[in-house]
Amino acid sequence: MIRKTRLYTPGPTPLLPAAQFAMAAADIHHRTPEFRALFQKVLAQLKVFVGTKNDVLLLASSGTGAMEASVSNLTSPGDRVLVLTAGKFGERWVDLTRAFGCQVDVVKAPYGQTFDLAEVSKALKPEHRAVYMQATETSTAVRHDVEGVAKLVKEAGALLVVDGITGLGTTHFDVDGWGIDILIGGSQKAVMIPPGLAYLSVSERAWAAMETAKNPRYYFDLRKERKNAAKAESAYTPSVALVAGLGAALDYIAGQAGGDLEKGREALVDNAQVNAAATRAGLVALGFTLFAPGSPAAAATAVAVPEGMDSSAVVKALKTRFAAVIANGQGEMKGKIFRIAHLGFFDYLDTVALLGAMEHIAKHTLGLKVEYGQGVAAAQAVYAKAVVSGQ
Repeated sequence: MIRKTRLYTPGPTPLLPAAQFAMAAADIHHRTPEFRALFQKVLAQLKVFVGTKNDVLLLASSGTGAMEASVSNLTSPGDRVLVLTAGKFGERWVDLTRAFGCQVDVVKAPYGQTFDLAEVSKALKPEHRAVYMQATETSTAVRHDVEGVAKLVKEAGALLVVDGITGLGTTHFDVDGWGIDILIGGSQKAVMIPPGLAYLSVSERAWAAMETAKNPRYYFDLRKERKNAAKAESAYTPSVALVAGLGAALDYIAGQAGGDLEKGREALVDNAQVNAAATRAGLVALGFTLFAPGSPAAAATAVAVPEGMDSSAVVKALKTRFAAVIANGQGEMKGKIFRIAHLGFFDYLDTVALLGAMEHIAKHTLGLKVEYGQGVAAAQAVYAKAVVSGQ
């Protein structure tokens, strides 16, 4: 039998065909009227996709580049900051802020869990210049309460920086209403194109803070990018093909709602949430244990394997038998969990296909007592309920 490779990883995610065509045809110079028109259009679309009236900048980097920029542009050596961490990407915030000489206080939650807001409130101090957190901790598939944290940070008077790299397109945000000062996204996630672009919204409070920040910055000088963006240009050579692909992806998202990008964004989030819920229901029906049942993300689902079993066996079996690529755990969680993504160019039929494959893996690789159709039936019930409710 033939096998068709399918990505179910939380980045890179499956590529949108229209974006692939746009990237292949993007043979234009970046200092021309043609590219300026494209760049200006994409920046305007990103504001709608993020859901903000603030400036949105586009960087030729991975999402980590935008994370670094949000530290170097907002802080000075010796500044006290608060980092909320519950996984590998929260730990990245700790490393980044320390690398730029900040005094770092940490609120830590165990892997697979989220933060207690009472602990966050207790940890916040008047001298904290900024708070750094994830919207979704991709390494554990946990969704954090950004709105709840934002309220506390606003009362404390600090800046709030949110890594929304897998949160955007899978979570409903009110960026301006909640007071998120920087929200970061990445191209290889919900916008369905390859890695290489980072985008971030920047509030007026954040721009003001940059004027007093003393940390060094050059390539990631956001003030320089803002000045050039006003002329529909980037400060340095942009990733022309990826910008063209991003424009096509945002057009596609808008097209899912009759050309309304805001409604298309909401539909994209709803799609991820329904597929995530269906996947969780299907896996539980097969006897699997969810790793983050208390605050599950819509970007991905993390599943714990039984004691004495290596999750690599599930990852390998899916790829070998069905050419389906899922993600293992990261860092200390490698071998203990596997992760299945739902963000971007996934639809419900992809979910059904994956669960059908998982029934075979559960039965023949793991030796679980399951019947064919057991996981799919549970997912079908979730999907049917969502259709009735209008999602």
